[in-house]
Amino acid sequence: MSAQALSRLSSVLLLALIVLCVAWEGWLAPLRPGGSWMMLKALPLLAAVFGVLRGRRYTSQWLSMLSLLYLVEGVLRAGDPGLIGVFAMIEIALAVGLFTSTMLHARASAPSRQKSSIEP
Repeated sequence: MSAQALSRLSSVLLLALIVLCVAWEGWLAPLRPGGSWMMLKALPLLAAVFGVLRGRRYTSQWLSMLSLLYLVEGVLRAGDPGLIGVFAMIEIALAVGLFTSTMLHARASAPSRQKSSIEP
Protein backbone atom coordinates (compact mmCIF):
# COMPACT_ATOMS: atom_id res chain seq x y z
CA MET A 1 0.00 0.00 0.00
CA SER A 2 1.30 3.45 -0.81
CA ALA A 3 1.98 6.14 1.78
CA GLN A 4 -0.87 8.22 0.35
CA ALA A 5 -3.37 5.36 0.66
CA LEU A 6 -2.25 4.68 4.23
CA SER A 7 -2.66 8.37 5.04
CA ARG A 8 -6.22 8.30 3.68
CA LEU A 9 -7.00 5.17 5.69
CA SER A 10 -5.58 6.81 8.82
CA SER A 11 -7.76 9.87 8.17
CA VAL A 12 -10.93 7.79 7.89
CA LEU A 13 -10.14 5.77 11.02
CA LEU A 14 -9.23 8.89 13.00
CA LEU A 15 -12.46 10.67 12.07
CA ALA A 16 -14.49 7.54 12.84
CA LEU A 17 -12.86 7.27 16.27
CA ILE A 18 -13.63 10.92 17.01
CA VAL A 19 -17.28 10.49 15.98
CA LEU A 20 -17.55 7.32 18.06
CA CYS A 21 -16.11 8.97 21.18
CA VAL A 22 -18.40 11.99 20.97
CA ALA A 23 -21.56 10.05 20.08
CA TRP A 24 -20.89 7.32 22.65
CA GLU A 25 -20.33 9.63 25.61
CA GLY A 26 -22.68 12.37 24.44
CA TRP A 27 -25.88 10.56 23.46
CA LEU A 28 -25.75 6.84 22.77
CA ALA A 29 -24.50 5.35 26.06
CA PRO A 30 -23.12 8.06 28.36
CA LEU A 31 -21.89 7.35 31.88
CA ARG A 32 -24.60 9.67 33.23
CA PRO A 33 -28.02 10.36 31.74
CA GLY A 34 -28.05 13.45 29.56
CA GLY A 35 -24.43 13.18 28.47
CA SER A 36 -21.05 12.99 30.06
CA TRP A 37 -17.88 15.08 30.16
CA MET A 38 -16.13 11.91 28.99
CA MET A 39 -16.84 13.02 25.43
CA LEU A 40 -13.89 15.39 25.91
CA LYS A 41 -11.68 12.33 25.44
CA ALA A 42 -11.94 13.10 21.72
CA LEU A 43 -10.03 16.40 22.12
CA PRO A 44 -6.52 14.89 21.88
CA LEU A 45 -7.55 13.23 18.62
CA LEU A 46 -8.67 16.57 17.18
CA ALA A 47 -5.09 17.83 17.45
CA ALA A 48 -4.05 15.23 14.88
CA VAL A 49 -6.74 15.84 12.25
CA PHE A 50 -4.98 18.41 10.05
CA GLY A 51 -1.62 16.65 10.20
CA VAL A 52 -3.14 13.31 9.22
CA LEU A 53 -5.22 14.87 6.45
CA ARG A 54 -2.03 16.41 5.05
CA GLY A 55 -0.15 13.12 5.30
CA ARG A 56 2.50 14.35 7.74
CA ARG A 57 4.82 11.64 8.96
CA TYR A 58 5.47 13.20 12.37
CA THR A 59 1.74 13.31 13.12
CA SER A 60 1.43 9.64 12.21
CA GLN A 61 4.26 8.82 14.58
CA TRP A 62 2.77 10.43 17.68
CA LEU A 63 -0.80 9.51 16.77
CA SER A 64 0.19 5.85 16.70
CA MET A 65 1.20 6.12 20.35
CA LEU A 66 -1.92 8.12 21.27
CA SER A 67 -4.18 5.51 19.68
CA LEU A 68 -2.91 2.97 22.22
CA LEU A 69 -4.67 4.92 24.98
CA TYR A 70 -7.98 4.42 23.19
CA LEU A 71 -7.16 0.74 22.76
CA VAL A 72 -6.60 0.42 26.52
CA GLU A 73 -9.85 2.21 27.29
CA GLY A 74 -11.72 -0.07 24.92
CA VAL A 75 -10.20 -3.18 26.48
CA LEU A 76 -11.08 -1.98 29.99
CA ARG A 77 -14.69 -1.18 29.07
CA ALA A 78 -15.32 -4.15 26.75
CA GLY A 79 -16.69 -6.23 29.62
CA ASP A 80 -19.35 -3.67 30.53
CA PRO A 81 -22.95 -4.70 29.85
CA GLY A 82 -25.13 -3.44 27.04
CA LEU A 83 -24.19 -0.84 24.48
CA ILE A 84 -21.10 0.22 26.39
CA GLY A 85 -19.47 -3.14 25.69
CA VAL A 86 -20.44 -2.95 22.02
CA PHE A 87 -19.03 0.56 21.62
CA ALA A 88 -15.88 -0.53 23.45
CA MET A 89 -15.37 -3.34 20.94
CA ILE A 90 -15.82 -0.87 18.08
CA GLU A 91 -13.32 1.44 19.78
CA ILE A 92 -10.84 -1.44 20.01
CA ALA A 93 -11.20 -2.19 16.29
CA LEU A 94 -10.80 1.49 15.33
CA ALA A 95 -7.81 1.98 17.65
CA VAL A 96 -6.02 -1.11 16.34
CA GLY A 97 -6.73 -0.05 12.76
CA LEU A 98 -5.53 3.49 13.46
CA PHE A 99 -2.37 2.24 15.17
CA THR A 100 -1.57 -0.10 12.29
CA SER A 101 -2.27 2.40 9.52
CA THR A 102 -0.31 5.21 11.19
CA MET A 103 2.67 2.94 11.86
CA LEU A 104 2.67 1.71 8.27
CA HIS A 105 2.30 5.27 6.98
CA ALA A 106 5.23 6.47 9.09
CA ARG A 107 7.30 3.57 7.79
CA ALA A 108 6.31 4.06 4.15
CA SER A 109 6.98 7.81 4.25
CA ALA A 110 10.39 7.53 5.93
CA PRO A 111 13.11 9.49 4.12
CA SER A 112 15.19 6.32 3.80
CA ARG A 113 12.37 4.66 1.85
CA GLN A 114 11.89 7.50 -0.60
CA LYS A 115 13.36 7.09 -4.06
CA SER A 116 16.28 9.38 -4.53
CA SER A 117 16.91 11.25 -7.74
CA ILE A 118 20.47 9.91 -7.87
CA GLU A 119 20.65 6.26 -8.78
CA PRO A 120 23.92 4.39 -8.04
